[in-house]
Amino acid sequence: MFLRKLHQIKAFILDIDGVLTDATVHVTETGEQLRRFNIRDGYAIQLAIKRGFYVCIISGGKSAGVVSRLEGLGVSDVYLGVDKKVNVFNEILERYQLSRSEVLYMGDDIPDLPVMKLAGVATCPTDAAEEVKALSMYISPKAGGAGCVRDVIEKVMKLQQKWFDESSSAQDETMSANPG
Repeated sequence: MFLRKLHQIKAFILDIDGVLTDATVHVTETGEQLRRFNIRDGYAIQLAIKRGFYVCIISGGKSAGVVSRLEGLGVSDVYLGVDKKVNVFNEILERYQLSRSEVLYMGDDIPDLPVMKLAGVATCPTDAAEEVKALSMYISPKAGGAGCVRDVIEKVMKLQQKWFDESSSAQDETMSANPG
């Protein structure tokens, strides 16, 4: 049933902290907050966008630095400081005329649960909160910030035969200029 649902996916909606990052924040002496992103997650995100998938980020965090990284990958819809992710999720469905069954959501903690209940496919990294794991249709063997996003995107794209095409020019120019 899980694999059958992946055939319908047209959109990936992701959390940041604990999904695209390893859930740690490094704070400098000046108060700047630094996060670490996985380069392979980034490759999968930009490739998915180039192959026609919609990718969106909804996060409770407010770090403006992540916007630059995500925009460099081609993500145009980044929502930060969101208290009620369900409201943004519903707005996205309406704006892009998506059905819930066409959305894969990846979250890792309690604030993600309401959206996960609505998404067609709810997923999480291996190190997600137990409540999130219990609700997920798929638990990636990869941890947050360690390739879990690539894992789910690659699964969907391979199943839909959109992952690898030798004749395609879908390269990741942005990642060599902005390495992680």
